[in-house]
Amino acid sequence: MIALLKDDLAQASAEAGVALTGYFVTDRAKWVWRYRVNQLTSDPGCAGWLTQVVVAEPEGVVVGYAGFHGPPDDAGMVELGYSVVPDCRRQGYARAILTALVRRAASEARVRIVRATISPDNTASLATISGFGFVEVGEQWDEEDGLELIFEVPA
Repeated sequence: MIALLKDDLAQASAEAGVALTGYFVTDRAKWVWRYRVNQLTSDPGCAGWLTQVVVAEPEGVVVGYAGFHGPPDDAGMVELGYSVVPDCRRQGYARAILTALVRRAASEARVRIVRATISPDNTASLATISGFGFVEVGEQWDEEDGLELIFEVPA
């Protein structure tokens, strides 16, 4: 993440063990890396829950990044997040990522609720979570993303 923040795709790719693209050094991606580095600095134990590169197998193609916003909170809630490389969208990767994240959360005894927050105009993400049992439970204002609808599903 530090290498990505420095626009050093070669170093970041070497550390990740896969070829990363310019998508990983966009302003939006850098905001994610900066936020996650700060989290890791204050709590190194949360590393296993945070954003990671997503690689499609068996092709070995990097299709995005995904993870949770942190470990389960005191109520057993984890919030997931994912982003798919534009050239890889509409190919089922977001649904596959969501499936993997929900399974990961459900495999942890501490997790009781999985949350997703989505902008009301993000029809692709709203369609992606349909069929996973998510229920809209409210809305919030996010300083980075604006208005978001809050969806939850029991783990």
